[in-house]
Amino acid sequence: MAVKIRLSRIGKKHVPFYRIVAVDGRRKRDGAFLEDLGTYNALNTKLVHYKQDRIDYWLSVGAVPTDSFKKLQKLHKKSAGSSQEQVAAKAPTAKAPKKPTAQKPASSEAA
Repeated sequence: MAVKIRLSRIGKKHVPFYRIVAVDGRRKRDGAFLEDLGTYNALNTKLVHYKQDRIDYWLSVGAVPTDSFKKLQKLHKKSAGSSQEQVAAKAPTAKAPKKPTAQKPASSEAA
């Protein structure tokens, strides 16, 4: 059985949305698949969901990625790299200890 990792369209007319699937290469584009590996929104060119560990598994057992999926892998690596840079930029640095603020003395009002 020749397993391929490819896109299966689940969007409606003029709203392209794809599921990344592992499927027997002889099946239809939108037919039965072996495993759902993620989703891709083609309007925004965003990967909505991406199961990297399962994709690595299928590639390790000999699944053949299609050209369209290879483009999405590059998109994921590019977005993952930029998100790591953003996380590093947002990482908190060592904060200076807070200075004690002057507290007002408690008023002693007789009851």
